[in-house]
Amino acid sequence: MEGAQGPYSTRTPEEVFRDYRGRRAGMIKALTTDVEKFYQACDPDKENLCLYGLPTEQWDVALPAEEVPPEMPEPVLGINFARDGMEEKDWLALVAVHSDAWLLAVAFYFGARFGFDKEARRRLFNMINNLPTIYEVVTGTAKKQQMKEKTPNSSTKSNKPHPSKVSRVETKPPTLKKDEEESGEEEEEEEEEEEEEEETKHKNHKRNTNTNTNTNKKRIRNEDSDEEEEEQDNALCGSCGTKGSNDEFWICCDLCERWFHGRCVKVTPAKAEHIKQYKCPDCINIKRKPSH
Repeated sequence: MEGAQGPYSTRTPEEVFRDYRGRRAGMIKALTTDVEKFYQACDPDKENLCLYGLPTEQWDVALPAEEVPPEMPEPVLGINFARDGMEEKDWLALVAVHSDAWLLAVAFYFGARFGFDKEARRRLFNMINNLPTIYEVVTGTAKKQQMKEKTPNSSTKSNKPHPSKVSRVETKPPTLKKDEEESGEEEEEEEEEEEEEEETKHKNHKRNTNTNTNTNKKRIRNEDSDEEEEEQDNALCGSCGTKGSNDEFWICCDLCERWFHGRCVKVTPAKAEHIKQYKCPDCINIKRKPSH
């Protein structure tokens, strides 16, 4: 397309950015102030049409370049075909997204063509990133972001902030810059998240320790031994002589190694946690009998 690609006189990141800014302004104009004219130009009965932004802050709807491959990146094809199949605002938002992608492609095409190094590419990206995208402008997101940035930080925060945040913020000098305040708040949030993670880990560790203690009190000495597991499953209570239910609490005497229902020897799981060596009533009575 004649004149759609613009001049190739750019050599520095600043010049490429000026080219980007001019093309961006033209495409924004097509999708906002000239939207009726743009809508009529995208006739679905025509062939594949593209929206071009020109460095002169103008726009054009035309057929793509005939060269294959094209001399520079081409915009998305067929924007006119989707016009009547979508809500107008959704269609304009879709065209805006593809326009943003094309502008970035063109800018970094120039960057590669003119041999920009890492620093030059970074400068170019930062300049581009400081501008709202076409999509943000068309959908009104850019205005909302600007209003949010102008609103004082105090009005966007909760009326009841976390006590730790209040005490830490009050210790900062009142002349802190905005960037330093935001950085400090991020660090505080990270510290709080770390503290919560540590507390959660501690609770989990404590819970696991209690579980292991209960298991040890049940005297399953060797979990890898099938014989001992089978012996426990088949064990009868040394007091009542029955098996009882599977989920019932059992405790083993450390002297005679007989198993007992906790209810039969009046030992609860909580009480078992504090017993270092359990002795059944029979073993206690044997020990108490005087020797002759």
